[in-house]
Amino acid sequence: MEFRHLRCFLAVAEELHFARAAERLHIEQSPLSRAIKELEEELGVVLFARTTRSTRLTRAGKLFLEHVPRVFAAVQQARDSVKAVNNGFHSQLRIALSDGITPSRLPSLLALSRQEEPEVETRLFEIPLSQQIKGLHDDLYDVGFAQSDEVGDGIVTVPVWTDPLMVAVPARHPLLKHKRIPLEELLRYPLALCDPHVCEGHAKHIERVLRQAETEPLIAERVASCDLMMVLVSAGLALGLTSKAHINSSRESGVVARPLAGRTHMITTYLLRLAGDPSDVVTRFIERVFVIGTPQGSSSIAAPNPDTTEELEP
Repeated sequence: MEFRHLRCFLAVAEELHFARAAERLHIEQSPLSRAIKELEEELGVVLFARTTRSTRLTRAGKLFLEHVPRVFAAVQQARDSVKAVNNGFHSQLRIALSDGITPSRLPSLLALSRQEEPEVETRLFEIPLSQQIKGLHDDLYDVGFAQSDEVGDGIVTVPVWTDPLMVAVPARHPLLKHKRIPLEELLRYPLALCDPHVCEGHAKHIERVLRQAETEPLIAERVASCDLMMVLVSAGLALGLTSKAHINSSRESGVVARPLAGRTHMITTYLLRLAGDPSDVVTRFIERVFVIGTPQGSSSIAAPNPDTTEELEP
């Protein structure tokens, strides 16, 4: 099996069309079909079911597709490691980010890591939680952050930071008459929520909060980032639910942060790593994570005061 076979398979699997896959690879369709046939013969399975109208992955093809991208990722990381050594770094720290990480903390954490260990190259990967879990098991990442501790066996999760969950409300919205917004009142309006495929842990937490009411939420948009959520809120198209830190870091004008009524809901960020003894580089990084999470570092955000309103300036 050669890399050209894997490249051809991946192109066809993603395009589900041999002509488009050939065009993407800048080759003729006949050598592409021949490469797929050679791969299927070597594996002893049929990877694609083809008709005159469609191309689809077989069950074996779907299973093979789960592994192929990780092969390319591992090769790319090997290349990056060699380049890092050539550029004067002694080692790498590969950090996976899922669900978004508290904006105020990440710059401080990276700056502290660079200050204390300039010889260690830090690389960041923004990926869904499911890919982070697979990557930790496959040694594609050394450590990760997510807003969920539902990660299965073999992964250690440590709660490191907490942030209040807040409602992002457009300025002059009727809900601003409430210092703390009742959940039932919130659900009368369209919501912009994070896409569960992109922000799995965050989305599950929000879902649990919304399930406390009997009313079904009206979801105006599923977004891939809090930045887009704040755009929709600022435009008056929806309300948002995210951490206070994400709202505070937004550059959009006319957005007001208000807590939900009742108990204060907190969003917890977890550090994830493979079970077992971590390397010295990972151990020192984890120590810095907790330094950043203390008041002497980048501060743990206090619970919101119900008697205050925070209007975010442009």
